[in-house]
Order: sequence, then C-alpha cells, then structure tokens
Amino acid sequence: MQFGIFTVGDLTPDPTARVEPSEFDRIHAMVTLARKAEEVGLDVFATGEHHNPPFVPSSPTTLLGFIAAQTSRLLLSTSTTLITTNDPVKIAEDYAMLQHLAGGRVDLMLGRGNTGPVYPWFGQDIRNGIALTVENYALLRRLWREDVVDWEGKFRTPLQGFTSTPRPLDGVPPFVWHGSIRSPEIAELAAYYGDGFFANHIFWPKEHTERMVGLYRRRFESYGHGRADQAIVGLGGQVFMRKNSQDAIAEFRPYFDNAPVYGHGPSLEDFMAQTPLTVGSPQQVIDRTLSFREYVGDYQRQLFLLDHAGLPLKAALEQLDLLGEEVVPVLRKEFAALRPADVPEAPTHRSLKAARDAEAGTELVSR
Repeated sequence: MQFGIFTVGDLTPDPTARVEPSEFDRIHAMVTLARKAEEVGLDVFATGEHHNPPFVPSSPTTLLGFIAAQTSRLLLSTSTTLITTNDPVKIAEDYAMLQHLAGGRVDLMLGRGNTGPVYPWFGQDIRNGIALTVENYALLRRLWREDVVDWEGKFRTPLQGFTSTPRPLDGVPPFVWHGSIRSPEIAELAAYYGDGFFANHIFWPKEHTERMVGLYRRRFESYGHGRADQAIVGLGGQVFMRKNSQDAIAEFRPYFDNAPVYGHGPSLEDFMAQTPLTVGSPQQVIDRTLSFREYVGDYQRQLFLLDHAGLPLKAALEQLDLLGEEVVPVLRKEFAALRPADVPEAPTHRSLKAARDAEAGTELVSR
C-alpha cells in the first residue's frame, strides 16, 4: 500500500502569528515537504492545480519536475490535474516529459477542480464539465497509446496525423486516478477504463465515500476488469497530531476555524465526528485510518493533507516526522496483514511495464 501526502498549495495567513508567507516561501515550502516525505519513508507526494488566489500551484509539472531532480524514490503525482480546462494534447506531452525526467516516478489524478470561474478563464463552459471530462480523457488515452492520432470531437479543433512528443517512457503511459468528491459520473468513468478511483475523503461523511467507492467497485467488475475487491482505490484525509490529543486539538483549532475551505462553519469537534478529519495522537490517527477499510474495503493509496490553512512549515514537518516514525510503519504492517493475496497493490511504472512485457511474451508464445 502506498502512503503519502498531498498539498492544495493554499497561501493562507497563519491565524496565530498573523503572518502570511510569500508566494516564493509557499512554493519552496512544498518542495521542502516533498523532500522530507521521501526522507521519512513515505511513497507519494502529490500537488493540486489551481489558477486563482489563495493558491499557488498553477503549474504542477514544473513543481514536480523540480522535485524529481531532488529526490530518487518518491512517486510524484497530482491531487488534481484539470482535465476539463487543460488541453489533453498539453497534458499528454507535459506528463510524458515529466515521466522521462523522473525515470517513471509519475502518475496523475484527473479532476474538474473546485473553482467554477476557471472554466471561462480557459475558454470553457462549466455546464459542460462532465462532457469535457469524458471527451478530453478519451483523447488523452489515445494520444498516449497511439503513435499517430486522427481525431475530431466537440470541444477542440480536430487532429490530423498528430503525434504527441515525447512518447510515454518505455511505451507505458502514466497510471491515471480519477478524483472526485461528489460525482458518480467520475466513478463510472474510472471503472469503464479500469483506472484508479480516488475519493477525496475530507469534506463528506463516511457514508458518502462508501457509496462512491462501492459504485466504482461494482462498475469496475461489470466492465470485466476484475472482481470488485480488486479495483484500485485511493483515499485522501487530513490529520494533525501531537503526542497528547488535547494538545493537538488546542493547537490546530485556530487553523481549522480560519481555514479558507471549511472555516467559520461547524466546530472542530463536529467536523471530526462527521468527516474523516483526525486531530489527536498518533495512535488515534492509526485507529481512524485503519477504520477506513471497514467501509471502502482493501485499498491501495492513502494520502494525507498536512499543510493547509496557514499551518507553518515547522509544524507540517513535525507532522511528517510523526507519520514516518510512528504512524505509517504501523499502518503498513496492519494493512498488509489484512490484505488478501489476490488484491493488487497500486500500479507503478515498473509494475505496468512488467505486465505489458509479460502480456507481449504470452502473445508471442501463442503465435
């Protein structure tokens, strides 16, 4: 099972110190977090994509390419690549380039984002959100899997004899997760192609996540990709830890209360009771995370949000130390003991290439 962190890259003032980091500081803080994630033994670092304040990660491939040069093992991903407003041709080329630079340590999560105005900024209409997702992803798959593409659709100019460059590393496209908070159409899309489904798992109660993942699993099986329990599932989650749970709650409360997304709403205690947000001791995070399996089944990737809402870099790095030293080693052991042998691990470039080569060898022998 893969464990990692993701960032939304918000530029939020620290409500306790009333200090707002500069864009330079925030961008370099994300790089520092990625390096630290590798240092403490995590598997994945993922960044969001936003084109509006108070967020800074408008160019995920630039950020991840910079991180790739400073890491050797960390898998680099996105926690949203906007499939609706990015040109699929540019996605195909940008992430194939990143694949080569990172030696295959790349996958991506496609989504529609959470900012309505982004659509007209990039010449699109939010009312076409689902249709754009379906059409753009169908084209992206062809661009990565066919050397020469002739294509015509509704939302962009046609392609005639087009070859995206560079080609995917080793002829193996990056693995794709489809991320969604609330749209069953995205779970359906992920199931149709046999891709991964990533449930954000931060803002909604567990019953909602259970329904979304359950739909994806059933449809994955109905499309013939394997049994429902073999579908590829990822979860998000947000944690804040201190050795003592009361200290964690007291320290995190002002950040929660002033967060740009969920601040000025339910109390911290209510939000923790109604969603998977976990603020407390490392053992409480372990227990809560293990409980996710009870309603989504065996899953392949768990990403934690650590640096949201103005939390200072020092505190976020301390969270990573706790994850690496006390939480993730226990979670790895417990999840591995519970996972049936025929439930797959999360795909990587190496495993996808090995499967492709094995299939090619089998076809050759059968001839």
